[in-house]
Amino acid sequence: YSIIEGLSMICLGYLPFMWDSSKSLSTSILVAVYPNQETSQLFNEIMITWVFIVLTTLLDTVIKLPFSLYSTFVVEQRHGFNKSTLALFFQDKLLTLALTFVLSMPILSIVIWLVRLGGEYFYFYVWLFLLVVSVILMTIYPTLIAPLFNKYTKLEDGEVKTAIENLSKRVSFPLTQVFQVDGSRRSAHSNAYFYGFFKSKRIVLYDTLLKQVNLDELLAILGHEIGHWKLWHTVQGFFISQLYTFCLFLAFSFVQHTPDLFTAFGFHYTVDQPMPVFVGLMLFSQTFWSPVDKALSLLMTVNSRRNEFQADAFASQLGMGEALGTGLIKISIENLDNLVPDQWYSSYHYSHPPLVERLRAIRANTASHSEQKKVN
Repeated sequence: YSIIEGLSMICLGYLPFMWDSSKSLSTSILVAVYPNQETSQLFNEIMITWVFIVLTTLLDTVIKLPFSLYSTFVVEQRHGFNKSTLALFFQDKLLTLALTFVLSMPILSIVIWLVRLGGEYFYFYVWLFLLVVSVILMTIYPTLIAPLFNKYTKLEDGEVKTAIENLSKRVSFPLTQVFQVDGSRRSAHSNAYFYGFFKSKRIVLYDTLLKQVNLDELLAILGHEIGHWKLWHTVQGFFISQLYTFCLFLAFSFVQHTPDLFTAFGFHYTVDQPMPVFVGLMLFSQTFWSPVDKALSLLMTVNSRRNEFQADAFASQLGMGEALGTGLIKISIENLDNLVPDQWYSSYHYSHPPLVERLRAIRANTASHSEQKKVN
C-alpha cells in the first residue's frame, strides 16, 4: 500500500499542490495578522512550512485512520490484545497530533533559520542544535510526555521491589525508583525498560508483564535490560543516532541548492527565491538518502541483534539464563510472536534475534558459565 500511495502522490503532484496551497493560505493569514507590515522572506518560509506540516499531517492522519482502526479493533481485538476503547483511541490520536505540532513547529523553525543563516557549515549547527533537543526530549519524555498517555505509579513495597533493588545493588545499577505502568489499559502486550541519566535510573514495568512471568523470570528480564546499560549499549545507540543525523545534514548540504531536485518533482523554481529548506530536506530524504538509509538500517539492525545477544549473555553470567529462557518463551507465547520467521526477512526487519536463536545462545552461555564456576 505504501508503494502505491507514494507513486500516486508523485504522479498526481500531491506535494507541489500542497505546498502551493500552503503558500496561498499562509499569505492570507499573514495579510490578516499583519495587514500593513511586510514580513521577511525567512519568516514567510517558516510560516508556509508550518501550514504545510499541519495540512499534510491532518490529511495523512485521515487517510490512515481506517487502517489504524482496523489494526486496533479488528486484528488486535481478534487475537485478544486490544483493551482500548474508541474514546481512548481518538483521545490518543488527538493528543499525539497536538504534541507533534507543539514540539515540531519550534524545532523545525530553528532548523530552517540555521540552514538559512548558518552559511557553508550549517550542517554542524543544525546537528548541534538537534543534539541538545535530543537530550531535552530524553529528559522530559518519561516525566512529562509519557504520563499524558499512561498512569505511572510507584511499585509497592514487597517481595518484587526488594528483589529488584537487590539485583540493582548486585550489579551496581544506580536505581532510584521502580514504577508500574498501566499498559493493560490499551493492550495485552508487555514490556519493561529503564530511563534516566548518570546516577539516577528508574525502572518501568508494564502491569501485563508482572502477570505473565514469575519473580525469577522478571529478574532475569531486568538483568537483560540492565545488561544493555552495563555494556554501554544505550550510550552506543545515542552516539550512532547522532552520527546518523550529522551525516544526513552533511550530505544534504551538497544538494540543497540543486534546482533539478525540486523541478523533477513538480516544484516551481525561480532564481530570486531560495528553495524551501523543508521541501529540499524531504525530497533529499526520499531520493538521494533513501538507499543510504536502507544500507545503514541493515547495519544498525545487525548491531542491535548483536547487542541483544550480549545482554542475554550478561543475564546468563548472573546465573539467570534458565529463568531468562522461560521468561522469553512465556512473553513470546503471550504476544503471539513468530517463533520461526524467515531468516532473510528477520535479518533485515527484526531488531531482536528470533526466539529460537536466543534460546540456543542462552543455553550455550549458561553451560559455559556453569563450567567456569566448576573450574573456579
